[in-house]
This record gives sequence, structure tokens and C-alpha cells, in this order.
Amino acid sequence: MLRFPPIRLQSALVSLLLLVVAGWLSASSAPASARAPALVGADSEGALACGDLPRLMATYLQNHVLYRSMTDELRERTAESHLRMLDSSRSLFLEKEAVELRQKTEALFPALSRDDCGILETMHRTSIERYREMEEFVRQFVSDDDYAIDETAELVLDPDKRGFPKTKAEREALYEKLIHFQMSNYISNEETLADAKEKLIHRYELITKRAEEMSPDEVYARFLGAFAGALDPHSAYLSPDNLEDFRIHMGLSLEGIGAVLSSRDGYTIVEEVVPGGAADLSGALQPKDKLLSVGQETGEMVDVIDMDLRDVVRMIRGKKGTAVRLGVLRQGTETERFTVRLLRDKINLEEQAAKLEFKTLERDGRKLRLAVIDLPSFYGDKEPDARQATEDVARLLDLVKREKADGLLLDLSRNGGGLLEYAVRVTGFFLKRGGVVAVGDSGKQNQVLEDPDGSILFAGPLVVLTSRVTASAAEILAGAVQDYRRGIVVGDDHTFGKGSVQTVAPLPAGLGALKLTTAMFFRPGGESTQQSGVNADILLPSLTQVPDFGEVYQPYSLPPRSIDRFGADGAAGVDVSGGYASVDAATVEQLRRRSEARTAASERFAEVRKEIDKQRRNRGVVKVADLIEKPSKNDADGLSTGDPAPLTGDAAILVPADAPKLRGEKEEPTPQLEEALEILADLVAANSQLALN
Repeated sequence: MLRFPPIRLQSALVSLLLLVVAGWLSASSAPASARAPALVGADSEGALACGDLPRLMATYLQNHVLYRSMTDELRERTAESHLRMLDSSRSLFLEKEAVELRQKTEALFPALSRDDCGILETMHRTSIERYREMEEFVRQFVSDDDYAIDETAELVLDPDKRGFPKTKAEREALYEKLIHFQMSNYISNEETLADAKEKLIHRYELITKRAEEMSPDEVYARFLGAFAGALDPHSAYLSPDNLEDFRIHMGLSLEGIGAVLSSRDGYTIVEEVVPGGAADLSGALQPKDKLLSVGQETGEMVDVIDMDLRDVVRMIRGKKGTAVRLGVLRQGTETERFTVRLLRDKINLEEQAAKLEFKTLERDGRKLRLAVIDLPSFYGDKEPDARQATEDVARLLDLVKREKADGLLLDLSRNGGGLLEYAVRVTGFFLKRGGVVAVGDSGKQNQVLEDPDGSILFAGPLVVLTSRVTASAAEILAGAVQDYRRGIVVGDDHTFGKGSVQTVAPLPAGLGALKLTTAMFFRPGGESTQQSGVNADILLPSLTQVPDFGEVYQPYSLPPRSIDRFGADGAAGVDVSGGYASVDAATVEQLRRRSEARTAASERFAEVRKEIDKQRRNRGVVKVADLIEKPSKNDADGLSTGDPAPLTGDAAILVPADAPKLRGEKEEPTPQLEEALEILADLVAANSQLALN
């Protein structure tokens, strides 16, 4: 009998996971509307076969939260998704060839019902031919005795913005830019021009070889993954290898660098840094960093552009205490290329845990004692001795009460999610009673998860600090606080906006698993957090507040839905028995005006705004001259910290440079955290007539 994991609110991007903190729970703990689906067919052991595709696609459609039958739109989206997998960098095919491939994919569906994958196999052979042509072009171009890197070359990194080349001449011009970019990476690693040429040619030979060696089941798996990705950004097909990675992600046992990677447009992208891991503690990686090369303690760096993500992951993983080197491309306020050296290690669980500190601010001559709880994720595990977010936060809130804090700042600015049950329980620490979140399936059957007890662990003034990084389970807490008017949400314009539930259903041996979106979440006010997230009551300038960062920008993001309000009336408004007062609109407006005046006069926020403007001017284009003129930033012992302004990560999404850190209490607080404390002090002053218990 198959057993499935329950809901875990996962990160906003479909990623191949190197290491995150999570745990399996028993299937009985999942809401009924989100249990794993029953499988249709797929009862044979062995590699994925052509005949498995229609049965597995039917399973997706029978259980998906939105799509329940094949539509013309879904066929078109699958064709586009499959084309992205065939040619992620939009460099192999011409525009007219891309149109033909989309049409062939749409025509594939009736053939699959006849157990005919000939169209898929033909498309794969065509891609192999294009890889061979690209390899030969690279060989001839760099073998010219007069070849030199064109430092004036500029490359648009986003393939969607580039589009498919219209002619062979345009395609060759793109090849040349790619070559100059890749050669500059080798040269920056102190390779001679001759060695760089040899390595680049070998790299393209390996790409061709990888395409030639793809087995039929890998070709079928690629198409099934394209179909799943056409449903929504978080549904996926997990091959046996990828399923192993997923289990490692859930198991807390892998020794590595503590990072989550994804593959997009031919690049390996850092999506997440885990608190307490090597990448976090070094401060070496930032959001959207691209990995260009990987090397071990000694030996050459291996170029990983266009390399299969599984192979990149295997190169980075390793035993505790061993070193791995990463060649990184970063595009922020300026373009940088540098190498970092990380020692593989297990996650330090203490760095993931909730933390408490106290700050003192003054209002009207009165010194206010303000508590700050940093909650990086809703972590937990079934093991008896494992740390639990609920127990840790409850213990810290007891200390907050004993220390007679005047108010509490709950920092969720790096919290990308975690366990649903724990998010509900922690939210209940601040409410007397009422529904916290509703889980709705495709049949619009909604299950409301209530505050599990009638007690309140903290009844004082509350401010929740969020960002675009705040996602999933963290959005549930922020949304409930806002809908019940229990406190004030401050930070970025809105949180990430991931309001969907994924279920992983293992298939018989050798076939991997299906990961599919089976339900959506709804706030007590009835609105979904999907796409829109939770809007801040008071907006603070931040480097995460960029146009393309959030669920709404993910391919085929599901549209939001709404249901009737389900929050209990007694939880909102003035609750004398609970000892807290709701925050009314007039108070929020008053505090917003005071905050805007402070941030307008703040030198630190002026710097944040300046950095935001620089990022906008430097978006999307990499200049070869920038990569060559600036040396790789390695310190004397090879332990590079990359950018001088270190950052850390959360348990679901990577964090920007201005996010709060976990690596020591003495580090300077961010301007967002400081201003959130000022807002909390204003709220305490506004509520001074309330006797806190």
C-alpha cells in the first residue's frame, strides 16, 4: 500500500532541491481535500514507457485543482513548455522551426492514445542535429587563429526577451555572443586563451553527447514534465533520480552546502539558501545568482552552463568537511563574476530556530521595551528530540510576557513557508478563536482549519514584518493577522503570493512520482493569497520589491479565487477577554504618515532607493567587458564572501541583500527592521490606554 506525505507549503519555484529543512508526517495529518490522489494505471515496474504517458496525464487531470480535462489551451501550453525544455536558451531553433515544433507537439496528443511517441522521438532527433551544428560552429569559430574575445559584446540573458532567431545569420550572431561570454568566464578563471578554447569545444561536445545518450524514458519524462509544468508552476513529474533528491530534501540528512538550485534557460540558478548551512554562514550567495562552473578542492573548474541539473547537483554534493568551488555570475547594481569556496557541512539547526531579542525605543518620554522574534520558517519533525517551531515560539512568547514587553515585532521577512499545521498553531498564539485558513480543492469543497485552542499567548500590540520573500505558510499567518485586524503588516508592497497546495504521489518502482497542485489556500476574509499575496498596511522600500519577483510572474501561475468569509466574528474587534484591541483604519493611516516621514528623511532608505534604481538600469544584459575588467573576488585563503554586504536565506526562498540576518546578534539591523520597530513603538503609544496583561 502506498503512503503519501501530507501538505507541506513549499517554496514558490519548482526546484531540484539540494537541501532544505522539512519532515514527513503521517498521511492522516493532511486535510482530506489535499490528500494524495489515487493513481490511474501505472502499475508496472520498470522505466517510463510511451504507454504510461496518457495514463499519468489523466491522473494529473483527475486530481488537479483547476484543470480537469484536456483543453486547447492546455495543449498549447504543453507545446510551449516542451519547446522550452528542448531549447531553453532559444538558441537551437529558428523562429519558424519553433512554430513547427509547437504544432507537432499539439498533434502528439491523439498519437499518444495509440501508444505512438514517434513525434516525440523525431523532435528529439532534430534537437540532436542542432546540437551537432552548434558544436561545429563553436569549434570553427574559436579555432580561428585570429579569434579574440569581443569585449564590446552584450548578451541579453533572458531568452524570452531575445526570442528565437529569425534567420541562420541571427542564430550565428547569438552563438558568437554566447561564445564571447563563455570564453570570458574561462579567462577570468586565469585560463590561457588556448586552454579556454579547448575547454569550450569540449563543453559543447559533452552537450551533444548528453543529447545523443538520452534514453527513450528520459525523452518521455521530459514531455511529461512539460505537461505538468503547463498546469501550473508547482506541478512536476519527478523522475526516479529527482524523487531521490526530493526525499533527501525531506530527510534532513544530506551533507552539502545548504542551497536549493533550479535550472532555467540553460543556467543553474540559486533559488534558496538554508539557514545554518555553509552557503548561509559564509554569506556568499544571493538571490538569482547563476552558477557558471563547479570545481572540487583541487582540479579544474567545470563549466555547467546548459548542463543537466542532476549532474550539477551531484558535483556540488559531497561529504562533510570537503570543499567545493562555485563560479558565480551576479547581476545586481553591477555585473560581477567571482568564485566562492564552501566547506560542505550539515545544517546547524540552531541557526534555523526562532530567535528572540529585545530593543528599547522611546515615545513621549516613556522607554518602551519591544520584543523581536525572528521566525525563518515553520520547521518541525516527527522525531522526539527534533526542534519544533510551535514549541520554540511558545517558549519565546512566554519569555516576552515575563519580561513585560510593551509590544512584539514578528519578523517573517525571510520566511518562505513550512508545515501547515504549525503555521495554524502559531497564528493561534495571537488569536483567541476563529478560522485561520481554508483549504479548497477543485470541487470547491473548503476545509477550514481553526485556531486549535481558545488561549492567547501574546495579547499586546503586534507588527508583522514581511517581504516579497515571505511565502506560503508565512502568508497564512500574515493574512490572518491582517484580516482579524490583530496587528499591522509592514514591509514590501506584497508577499510572494503562493497560495496553492502540492501533493507528491509516488509511482511504482522505476517510475518516480507525480507532484501536483491539488488545492488552494484562503485567508479568513475569503481572499486567496495566490498571486496577490498579503499587501502591506505600511510600505517600506526594499531590494526585494522588484517587478519580476513573485508568484504572479511564474509561468502559468494559477489565477486567484475567493470564497465567503469564514473568520469567527469574536476573534476580530475588541476582545476584552483576550486582552487585545483590533487595529482600526484610522490608526493604520496615522502610523503610515509617521513612517513615510521617517523613511523620506532616512539616509539608509535613501541608499536602498538608489540601489533599486541601479538594479533597474542593469537588468537583463551582461556585458563581456564587465566580466573581464573586474577580477574574481577571492580572499587570500580562498574563502570568498562574494559581495561585501552578506546575506542569508530562509527555508523556502533566497533572501535579498537587505534582509535581516541570522548570523549573529551583533550584526546591524536592516533599515526595514529598524523602521518596523518604530512603527511598533507608534502602535504601542496609540494603544497606551489599553491595559496589557
